[in-house]
Amino acid sequence: ELEEFLNFKQLKTSLKEAILLDYYTAGFWWAKEMNFSLIQLSGFMDLLNFLLENLSDKHTTLGDNLKELGRAMAGIGETDSERSGDLNFFSIEQAKAIIDYLNMSLFKHYKLYEYLFHTSREELLISNE
Repeated sequence: ELEEFLNFKQLKTSLKEAILLDYYTAGFWWAKEMNFSLIQLSGFMDLLNFLLENLSDKHTTLGDNLKELGRAMAGIGETDSERSGDLNFFSIEQAKAIIDYLNMSLFKHYKLYEYLFHTSREELLISNE
């Protein structure tokens, strides 16, 4: 279902699509195991997508993407509505877990994702036979 939602048409022959499907699937199941509510799950998946789009479309550096994560997470746990951000439905403990997850899943492997998005590769033709 996630493959269809992401509109991946070349999953069997595209390494990029396969890697992205794996990343989103792992993130989804991690969030489910964290017992996130539906709105939290949606917000988390949106955050994953936001960070990957920064990397793929905007060529955002690791440092700048970490700053973007900081801005997105700013105000979590704050009672002042002016300081709370879009992700204020997470608790401080959940925010820490999200940051740990993103560190292990995306930021530690940032160079690999940069390579995936920004290095042209020869496409191999694979037969279904």
